[in-house]
Amino acid sequence: MNLPNKLTLLRIILAPMFIASLLINFPMHYLVSGVLFGIASITDTLDGRIARKRNLVTDFGKFADPLADKILVISALMCFLQLGLLGNYGAIPVIIVLFREFAVSGIRLVAASSGKVVAANIWGKIKTVSQMISISAIFAMQVVLEFINIFKITIVGLDNIFFIIGNILVWIFTLFTIISGIIYIMDNSKFLKDM
Repeated sequence: MNLPNKLTLLRIILAPMFIASLLINFPMHYLVSGVLFGIASITDTLDGRIARKRNLVTDFGKFADPLADKILVISALMCFLQLGLLGNYGAIPVIIVLFREFAVSGIRLVAASSGKVVAANIWGKIKTVSQMISISAIFAMQVVLEFINIFKITIVGLDNIFFIIGNILVWIFTLFTIISGIIYIMDNSKFLKDM
């Protein structure tokens, strides 16, 4: 197994640790889970760069890399939903992301049954980057709130401001999710015609 594929597998392995550290309430758990998410996000950048630079692009990597991204992002969103960080309408962006990912995965499976491997396009990469940045920003804001709580500093309304910023970021990447899903389906509709 080459280095980019090992990095992809590392991202998948980090997901359960990230989920546990996010959902188990212990001091600075947002910091720990944010660091794990950050490490996993960095492996997403590194695996693709290394694979292209060293000509190590494989069918496994084309399939597993987007799968690892989906596991990481959907895990974060589901945990945020459970922790109340996405507000009253937080299920809507999560459902949109899930719908897009199932639709794209379905097309990939149909393509694979005809011997074709469909890699992510630029819009899928933009979607993933916007998701990773937004989720990282939400972690950063929660870490700030953790530090403020530990040192018993009072900043009136900061938690509400962070909540609003986090929700705006989620809706921005949800828009990219919709755009990338529509483009992906349109670009690969030929696989659906053969069904």
